[in-house]
Amino acid sequence: MQNHDSTHLHAHLDGDAQHAHFNEHRSQAALAAALALTLGFAVVEVVAGFMANSLALISDAGHMVTDAAALGLALLAQLIAKRRPSARYSFGFGRAEALAAFVNGLAMLVVVGWIVFEAMQRFASPEPVQGGTVLVVAGIGLAVNLLVAWTLSRDKESMNTRAALVHVLGDLLGSVAALIAGGVIMATGWMQIDPILSLLVSLLILKSTIGVLRESFHHLMEGVPDNTDYAQIGADLAEVQGVLSVHDLHVWEMSPGQPALIGHLEVADLHQWPAILARVKTMLRTRHGIDHITLQAEPATHSRPS
Repeated sequence: MQNHDSTHLHAHLDGDAQHAHFNEHRSQAALAAALALTLGFAVVEVVAGFMANSLALISDAGHMVTDAAALGLALLAQLIAKRRPSARYSFGFGRAEALAAFVNGLAMLVVVGWIVFEAMQRFASPEPVQGGTVLVVAGIGLAVNLLVAWTLSRDKESMNTRAALVHVLGDLLGSVAALIAGGVIMATGWMQIDPILSLLVSLLILKSTIGVLRESFHHLMEGVPDNTDYAQIGADLAEVQGVLSVHDLHVWEMSPGQPALIGHLEVADLHQWPAILARVKTMLRTRHGIDHITLQAEPATHSRPS
């Protein structure tokens, strides 16, 4: 059965939802450019970080390497999301972006943990740091990260791109911290500034990472979309002329920005169902922005929930 052409089964006819189950027109240019810039400078910063023996610079280099992996994963997810629905994946592959965002968030937790561990080690045993090298490389890194962040910020639709942007913003903070650390070390010779700023950056990154994890987890668990009032939707459905009650109602997002609804409506007269359904569709689209709707009409003989 799966070898048969199922294209017609995924088709949306007149009156159906307007969105597709794939993102065919989403450009990957921003992610590809950001990946090239990040990966190129990551190699430079990794080498310089170990040569200068700077934890701030090494942590920033670690961010850059992780950013490159995150951007590569985000790019791959967007390419997957462009695939059309199939006989095996009838909803398409849009959820791949949320999955990539979740994996990127988990990767950032690992990076933050490593930075904190290294910082605590250096508090106990301070090590000499080449402030001049740190200052120069961090300055270049800051410019690269600003360019990458600006490139990614132009794509405001994709959760996946926003998750990758969190990586880059975290690395931008790392570059600022490394820049300050290099300047302080050159001016005063105080080595403790290196792990102190690394810890501060880690805390800031952790806050953003938790936000990405929360958003992507909510989407993967098919949670009710943000700014959508589940109880109000149920109440509005029950108020539609001809509807007696609502049950087995579910609202979720099939892919970011594409809400869907399924449910059962008990109606007074099944013969009036086409007219009732038309009123329901209009209400859900205008009041709640939901146009992907699957509803089952049931006769009034069904027992109502208490």
